[in-house]
Amino acid sequence: MKTLLYMVTAFCVFGLAFWAYRENYTTRQVLKETRQLQREIGASQERHSVLRAEWAYLNRPKRLRELAELNYDSLGLLPLRPDQFGRVDEVSYPQPAALEFSNGVDVSTMSGESYP
Repeated sequence: MKTLLYMVTAFCVFGLAFWAYRENYTTRQVLKETRQLQREIGASQERHSVLRAEWAYLNRPKRLRELAELNYDSLGLLPLRPDQFGRVDEVSYPQPAALEFSNGVDVSTMSGESYP
């Protein structure tokens, strides 16, 4: 009986050792993938900041004004003037739909008490 108990204990120890070995390498693989994703995120953020800087550089008002003047013959773009904009009070907003009550409830008779 002792021998059987020792064998079962040994098999349990070997099984737990094998499980711990597999978990160790699985964890290492996940950490490696996580570091790779963090590097990709950093590179993407850097590319994004460069693209935003380029966008800001290309959208300078002076540059856009010069391009509009250069291409006036083909595009016919004119500079914006204040009289081209409308006022807020000139905007027509849609009116909300009126609510219709089909089955009204008389609240004063429900509680049995009347209020002055």
